[in-house]
Amino acid sequence: MPRATRVVPAAERKDAPVADTLILPHAQRQAQKGFLFGIKGTCIELDFAEPVRLRTDDALVLDDGGLVEVVAEPEPLIEVRAADLPSLARLAWHLGDRHVPVQIMERKLRLKRDEAIEALLQALGAKVVAIEAPFEPEGGAYEAAAAHDHHHHHGHDHHHHHDHGHDHHHDHHHHDHSHSHGHSHDHDHHDHHHGHSHDHKHG
Repeated sequence: MPRATRVVPAAERKDAPVADTLILPHAQRQAQKGFLFGIKGTCIELDFAEPVRLRTDDALVLDDGGLVEVVAEPEPLIEVRAADLPSLARLAWHLGDRHVPVQIMERKLRLKRDEAIEALLQALGAKVVAIEAPFEPEGGAYEAAAAHDHHHHHGHDHHHHHDHGHDHHHDHHHHDHSHSHGHSHDHDHHDHHHGHSHDHKHG
């Protein structure tokens, strides 16, 4: 079974012949591991070091040296238009706020069919049309936002584990407890000795 470990982007592809063609919906073009069947029946194992985002005319390099081309499969989408570009930008903002994958085109948006989202868009004054087309949503900004969120949470955890103020307060409280415990003894000499050692530590 041929194994794919590398992707050649469409812009870098030569005119080399391909061994098979994969026609994939959007969900299957976000891949790292798994098995896919080409239109000629070839079973191809995906084994990428990191998740990849495949687009039409990208090619997978197989371990036997062959190439398999990728074609985006048409799927049920909605096409969204607005009265003007500011209105379209506002629609895109609402969709992005809900983390809905969106394909941004010159004067329209495409996204997967979803009755709740369609109702929201129509309520915002958009014109919505059902179509069948390949889906190539934006990836950069959304992925950057996800990476930023991860970094933010990591930073928060880092701060939490190194909260010196918390540790100092805890130790101080423990020390006060020891002091008051020592103070509860009736022996004046012991109390005096404890006070002296306390002063010495701060001196």
